[in-house]
Amino acid sequence: MTSPVTVLVVCEGNICRSPVAEVLLRTALDGAAGVQVASAGMRARVGSPVEAVMAELLQDLAPADFAARQVTSAVVGRAALVLTMTRDQRSALVQLAPGCLRRTFTVREFAELALLVRADGQGREGSAAERLAELTRLAPRYRDRRDAGRRRDDVEDPFGRSLEEHVQAFEAIEAAVAGIAAAVLGASPDSLRPPAPRRPATESAPVPA
Repeated sequence: MTSPVTVLVVCEGNICRSPVAEVLLRTALDGAAGVQVASAGMRARVGSPVEAVMAELLQDLAPADFAARQVTSAVVGRAALVLTMTRDQRSALVQLAPGCLRRTFTVREFAELALLVRADGQGREGSAAERLAELTRLAPRYRDRRDAGRRRDDVEDPFGRSLEEHVQAFEAIEAAVAGIAAAVLGASPDSLRPPAPRRPATESAPVPA
């Protein structure tokens, strides 16, 4: 039996951006056989649930049993693909686990690269897990094809900030996830995004930590 392809999503505290990416990617892939999605934090608030505003933005997708966990070299080592929220986090993970260099990207970077690979006729064969593994293997070769003037690699941390900054971060992650899922599933990114932005019931800003 083939081992599952594990995607690890990493942010700072593992309560805000990375759990959102974890949930949205798992949902977008619709339980694709052989693909597992998990998350962790560089300085995790271990055991904490998803941050309240992001949980509201996730609405019915928010996992009630979520608990933040700390990233370790062992956790990174078990992942076939590692996605971070910022370039600094990507660099820190490569220092933590040098062997992950060619399979670690920011989530926005990998979405763009995966779509470039797919558009080039690559990564279209096999199961969803096999296509994801192939996209991951080929993605570094396409870095020089990206439009340097339009790169938006980082998803800024909205924790303790305004509702609007939470929505902006959520939508940036949502768009990146749609791109990744589209490359894996062979669909249009727009078809994998909700018809309207999710918004929490309250317009109040979160209380800074």
